[in-house]
Parts: sequence; C-alpha cells; structure tokens
Amino acid sequence: MNSIANYIDGKFCQALEGSELQNFNPATGEMLGTIPDSNADDLESAVAAAKKAFPAWSKLKASERAAWLRKLAAKIRENLNELAMIETRDNGKPIKISKSVDIPRSALNFEFFADEIEKFHDTALMNSATLKNTVTYSPLGVVGCISPWNLPLYLFTWKIAPALAAGNTVVAKPSEVTPMTAHALSRLMDEINFPAGVLNIVHGLGPKIGQALVDHPEVKAISFTGSTATGKIIARAAAENFKKVSLELGGKNPTIIFADANLEDAISGSTRAAFSNQGQICLCGSRIFVERSVYEQVKFGMIQKISEILVGNPELEATQFGAMVSKDHFEKVRTYLNLARAEGITLLTGSTPLDLPEQNRNGFFILPTLLEGAPSEHRLNQEEIFGPVACLIPFDSENEVIEQANSTRYGLAASVWSTHQEKLDRVSEKLEAGIVWQNCWMERDLRTPFGGVKESGVGREGGEYALKFFSELKTVCQKERV
Repeated sequence: MNSIANYIDGKFCQALEGSELQNFNPATGEMLGTIPDSNADDLESAVAAAKKAFPAWSKLKASERAAWLRKLAAKIRENLNELAMIETRDNGKPIKISKSVDIPRSALNFEFFADEIEKFHDTALMNSATLKNTVTYSPLGVVGCISPWNLPLYLFTWKIAPALAAGNTVVAKPSEVTPMTAHALSRLMDEINFPAGVLNIVHGLGPKIGQALVDHPEVKAISFTGSTATGKIIARAAAENFKKVSLELGGKNPTIIFADANLEDAISGSTRAAFSNQGQICLCGSRIFVERSVYEQVKFGMIQKISEILVGNPELEATQFGAMVSKDHFEKVRTYLNLARAEGITLLTGSTPLDLPEQNRNGFFILPTLLEGAPSEHRLNQEEIFGPVACLIPFDSENEVIEQANSTRYGLAASVWSTHQEKLDRVSEKLEAGIVWQNCWMERDLRTPFGGVKESGVGREGGEYALKFFSELKTVCQKERV
C-alpha cells in the first residue's frame, strides 16, 4: 500500500483534516493506497507558499529557470523505468507505452520549455522614424494547473513546464484518479532541492480542491485539461474574477478516408487513432467516415488489425492494450455498448469474451470495439465516450462528409486520408477543428498551437502560445527626439 502526500512549500504533508481517498489499480481492481482528501485550507497553504516564492523565482534569469527545468527532466529520465511502472499500475496503460511515450514526453516537456524560454524575448516594433513600441512579457504570479487522468505525468508536465519557465509559481492539482506519478515528481523535486514553494502539488477531489483553486483571488490564471462539462464550470467561475483561462476539453474527432487514399496506411492509422491508450485520448478518431466504394475493404482491414491487438496484463512488455482507468469510467463505456446492443447497432469487434490472466479478472477491461450501423446523428457519434469504441460510417461525397464531420458540438482534431493534395487541403480548410492531420495521426511539433474550437476548448497550448498565456503583456510606446 502506498500513501502519498501533498507537496507544499517544499515539504510533504497530509491533508489538514486527515481525510484520505482510496486509489485503485485498474488492471486488477486492487487498492494501491491512499491520497490526501485536501480541502480549501490545504489549498490556502499552497497558494501562500507559491506567493511567498514568487518574487525570487520571477527575478531569476530565464537561463536560470531553464536550468532547474532541465535538472528535473534529467531526474525523470534517470528514473524512467520506475516512473513507467508507477504510471502503468495507476492508469492501466501498457508498460511499453509508459516507457516509450508517457515518461519520455514528460521529460521532454521540461526540456522543450527550457529551450523556448531562452528564446522568448520582448518584441520591438518601429512604426515611424520616431515611434518605437516594445511588447514586454512578465510573469502573472501564482497560477493553477489542473491535469487529467488519461496521460497523467505527460499532461501534468505539459502545463507546469511553461508556467514555471515564464516565471510563475504554481499550485497544481493532478487527477485524483491517477495521482501517483505527480507524487513521484514531487519526490524528484525534493531530491534536487527544487526551490521551495515554486511548484506545489495538492491532491484531492475536483469539487473541493479544484474549485477552491479556481475561486482563489490570488490565483491569476487556470490551465485545465478535462471534460467539457467541468470546463464550463471553470469558465463561469473564472469570469467572475476576470481570471485568465486555458481550457483543453473534449473531442469527438472524425477520421475521413477517401477512396483514393493509400488504404493500407489509412487502415493502420485509423485503427491506431481509434484505440490508442484504450481510446482514452481526447484526440482519438472515434468517427471513421469511409467513402462507400472502399467501405468494405476498410471495414475488413480494420477488423483484421483489431484482432491482432494483444489485450491483457499491462505490466507485460508484449501487451498492447490495457484497462480502463477506473471502475466508474468502465461502467460509463459499458453503458454506451449496452445502448448499441439495445438499438441493433452491429458490433464488428469486441463481442467475444475476454480471456485474461487470473490476476486481471477483476480489472476494468473492455475490448477494442468497432461499431457499424449508427448514423452520424446517433448518440454514439455525437457524445464523447472516451473509450475503445469507434463507429464506421459510409459516405458518398466530399460535401456530405464535411457536413457530417462538423455536425458535433466538438472541434478538437481530425485526420484526412487521400493521395490528392488539393483535396486534402480543401477538406482541411472546411473542417471545424484545431488541428487536422493529413495522412497521419498524432504527429506533434511542440512549437505549434494546440487546442480546439466550439466546445473543445478556449485558448492554445504549446510553444510561445503557452508562454504568452502564462505572461502579462504590456506595450511601452516610446517617442524618440529627433
């Protein structure tokens, strides 16, 4: 059993009231340990620590802050195997993915923003012979970062790194469902004597600690990744205090396969897009539109690809597909599968009994499931399931598929498959999405803006866009004498 702690002002501490929450291994159903059930008083301590640390941290040179971020990245890389196993046991994802994606990317987030802040400078603009405008960037103060459970350390560091790089101090709340790598990060901070109060990690429930963080008058900005429903609550609360918000929310992303696509690549890419991380990525392509003339070929190609996915104990290197993150989420996804069965939607895959090792039979496993027969307007194609459930939908024309692809309240990402560049560009322009992949999926340049339109979010993360969000912009206009 592991009992983890808050990390406030460079010290480990339990919740002031002593309350605890239970934490479970989703692949076995067994209890992993406990976490602090913090409240507004714990949050107050963290904000006070961050406020106290702000003057010294903000006055450091960018290169000095960058050096601290690189030290933390180095510790993550040094402890890769341990962190990967912690992530797998806490989240249910395969150890191979934790080792090759989640933990290396967590280190890279710190390294990337260490590099970016050293290139991030005030901007000078001359608009006449005598007028010079200088745009300056200064840190906001204490900021709040709230991260989700699907990519726990990966997205936790994606928020913290630019906030710290820009000179802010941080109060961070990891998901209470997957808190363990955030706690492990605090241990690494302690090992390198990271400046006390600069990064404070407070564990607990969203309605208690998350709400207190959003409401606190000393917290100048909130960066949140999670559900659209929670994002709306945060946006309303932040608006009361004119607080800056960055909201990366839900997605119901379309994958569009034209008949002229390289079908082998499209089938492989679409299968990966639908079922990576057990379908628990906001960027997953869960609506797969296929031009009718190649629909059967794509369908049977995907069925074959899915049959080759090895589902099982996520701690084994060979496993490709693990467990749902929690019992509650497991039950939510099952509700959608029961809806499909009740309404006569065909389960092309996912209907066979699970064959699991004995130690995993109480885990929260759902097979990758491909559905057929749900029209574009059906709930299965309109609501974010956030699990290994994808629907195949045939289409006949370019205009038809664009209209259907844009028919949801979300607009985060899309992928389009074709060998005709003019078609790719034409369709990409008309899709309502923050990012469109052409003949690929999940390829990321961290310098580019990341975020969505409609109910998929507000603002952009990544590169200078994140650094500007975590900065106060000021224009100084100077008239020079001639």
